[in-house]
Amino acid sequence: MPKLQNKSAIVTGGARGIGEAIARCFAREGASVVIADIDVENGARIAREIGASFFELDVASEAGWASFAAAHPAIDIVVNNAGITGFEASSGPHDPEHASLAEWHRVHAVNLDGCFLGCRYAIGAMKAKGTGAIINMSSRSGLVGIPGAAAYASSKAAIRNHTKSVALYCAQQGWQIRCNSIHPAAILTPMWEALIGDGPDREARMAAMVADTPMKRFGSVEEVAALALLLASDDAAYMTGSELHLDGGLLAGSAASPGD
Repeated sequence: MPKLQNKSAIVTGGARGIGEAIARCFAREGASVVIADIDVENGARIAREIGASFFELDVASEAGWASFAAAHPAIDIVVNNAGITGFEASSGPHDPEHASLAEWHRVHAVNLDGCFLGCRYAIGAMKAKGTGAIINMSSRSGLVGIPGAAAYASSKAAIRNHTKSVALYCAQQGWQIRCNSIHPAAILTPMWEALIGDGPDREARMAAMVADTPMKRFGSVEEVAALALLLASDDAAYMTGSELHLDGGLLAGSAASPGD
C-alpha cells in the first residue's frame, strides 16, 4: 500500500530541484500534492504531469500564506523546502564583513521567514485533527560556518533550531504533530549544473567539487526525497525534533587514516 495514501501535502519550492523530487515522490506514494512556488510555468507543468495542483506562493509573504490557508484549511504534510542561496540575483560579497544588510534580509526573508510562516500555517491546519508531519529543509550549512555565504548559513542554522521549537511546542499541546529537519550537503540540482557545465571537463569539475566529501560524489534529489518520504510517513511516527543528515559523510569527520 502506498505510504501516503489518503494524505494531503504541500511542497514549497516544488517547481524544481529537491522540491520537485519530493512532490513527485509523494504523488507516487498516494498523496494529494499541492506544489507551491513563485515559478508558475514550471510548477504548473509539474503539477499536471503528476496529477497534483499548483498554488502560486511567495513563502516570505504573510498574505500569501493567508490565501493558501483559506484555500487549504486542513493538511497532513507540510514540506518547507523553498529557499535561496543569495547568489541568484547577486554574486556577493556574502561574507560577514562585506555582505549588505539588504542581501542579509532577502535571504532570511525567504529561507527563515518562509519556514516560520509555513510552520505556523501547518500548526493551524493540523491541530483540529491533532496529527501531521512538518518537514523543514535545512542544510549541512546550518551546522557549520560558511564564510562566503554567511546569510545562507545563518538562515539554515535558524531553521534547524526553529524545527526543534515547533516540535516541542506541538508535543506540549498534546498533538501528534511532528516536526523534523533534513540537512543535505552537495545535492546535484540545477543550481550546481550551472557551475558544472556540460563541457568535456564536466566530470573533472564534479570531482573537484566533492573532493572533500568522504563518499566522493554528489547526492541526488531522489535521495533527499526518500528521507522526506520517511519523515512524512507513519514509519516515523515517534520521530520529532530530529535532524537527518545527507552529506556523504562530511560531518562524520575526516576519511583520512592516521598518519596520512
